[in-house]
Amino acid sequence: MHSILDRGEQEIILLVDDMPDNLELLSDLLLDRYRVRAASSGAKALSIAASQPQPDLILLDVMMPELDGYEVCRQLKANPVTRNIPVIFLTARSEMADEQHGFDLGAADYITKPISPPILLARVRAQLQLKAATDYLRDKSEYLELEVKRRTREIQRLHDATLETMAQLADTRDNPCGQHLLRIELYMRVLAAALARQVPALSEMFNEEHIRMLGKSALLHDIGKLTIPDRILLNPAPLSEADQALMRTHPIAGRDAIERAERRLGGAVSYLTLAKEIAYCHHERWDGSGYPQGLRGEQIPLSARLMAVADCYDELTSRHPYRPQYTPDEAVAQISAASGTHFDPQVVLAFLEVAERFAAIAGRYADNAEALGVGLERLEASLAENIELSEPPGLRP
Repeated sequence: MHSILDRGEQEIILLVDDMPDNLELLSDLLLDRYRVRAASSGAKALSIAASQPQPDLILLDVMMPELDGYEVCRQLKANPVTRNIPVIFLTARSEMADEQHGFDLGAADYITKPISPPILLARVRAQLQLKAATDYLRDKSEYLELEVKRRTREIQRLHDATLETMAQLADTRDNPCGQHLLRIELYMRVLAAALARQVPALSEMFNEEHIRMLGKSALLHDIGKLTIPDRILLNPAPLSEADQALMRTHPIAGRDAIERAERRLGGAVSYLTLAKEIAYCHHERWDGSGYPQGLRGEQIPLSARLMAVADCYDELTSRHPYRPQYTPDEAVAQISAASGTHFDPQVVLAFLEVAERFAAIAGRYADNAEALGVGLERLEASLAENIELSEPPGLRP
C-alpha cells in the first residue's frame, strides 16, 4: 500500500451494491467530497480493492448474489493487500446478530437502511480520519523499522571492516599475498554449521548470525603475532627454548589487544568476545598439553576448539617455502589421528562430515605463485637476520 503522503487530495470511496439505483444514490451523496468508484458485485469489488490506487474506504452492501457482503469482507481482511481498508456495511438487516457478525469479520461500522445522509457522511468522515491517523502511525512504524535495519547493517559493516582491517594487519607479518584469512573464515563457517547439525543442543545458539560472526572473529586468531619478531615468526628451523617461550606469548598479546579495544568501547562487546576467545585459546589442546593456560577438554571455549581444527587443516594443506604441502586426504588423516588428544572429538566428527567442502575451499582459494614467492623472500630475509644475530663479533667486517 502506498504511503499516506502519496495520496491525492480527495479520498477514494468504493461503493459495492448489486442495485444500480443504490449506487447512483450513494454516488450523488459522496461525489462532492470524495472520489467515488463503484462495483456491482463482490468479485469486482475485490479486484478494485486490490488495485492501485486503492480505496480509502469501502461501503459494502450485505445482500448480494454469489459473494455476499460478509464473504467479501472476510476475503478483504484475509488479504494482506486489502486488510487495512476500513469497511462500513450498509444493509437492511438490522438484527443484532447480523451486526455482530459484521464486526466479527472486521468491519469498522454497520449502518442499517434506510440511510440518513447526515449520519452516513459523519460516519464516513470519522472512519477516514481514523484511517489517516492509523496509516500515519503505520507508515512511521515501518519507516522506523527500516531505519533500525539500515543502522544495524551499517554497524555490522563497521564491525566487519574493523575485524578485517585488524586481521589483515596481522597477516602482513605472515604473507600479505596469501589467502589464509579467507580460507579460515570459510572453514570456520562450514565447520560450525556441521557441528550444529550433529549436536541438536547447539542448533539454537549456532544460528546463521552466530556462525557468520564465528567466521569473522576467526580472522583475528593470530593478531598477537604482531608482537613476535620476524626472526622467530618466519624461522623454519626448530626454535630455541627462549624463542619458543616468546612465540607462545602471542595468544596473550592477542587477548590483551582485544581487551583494550573492549575497554575503549566501554565494556565487553559481543562481536569481540568470540575473537578474544579464539585469539587466546586456539593453541590449547583437548588433552591439556596446549598453551598458554594448559586448558583441558571443555574448559577450552568451543570457538577456539573449532579454530584449532580449521587452522591445522589450513596449515597442512597450504603451500609453504620450507616444507612439503599435504594433500587433503593426508590432512584428514592427521586431524583424525589427533582426535581426543589435540582436538575435540566432536569437532573432528563434524570436520569429517564436511572434509570434502574443506578440500574444495583449499583448492579454490589456494595461494598462487606470487604468494609463495613472497614467502620465500621473507624466509630468506629472516634467515639472513638470524645469521647476522648469531655471528661472533670478531667475524664481522
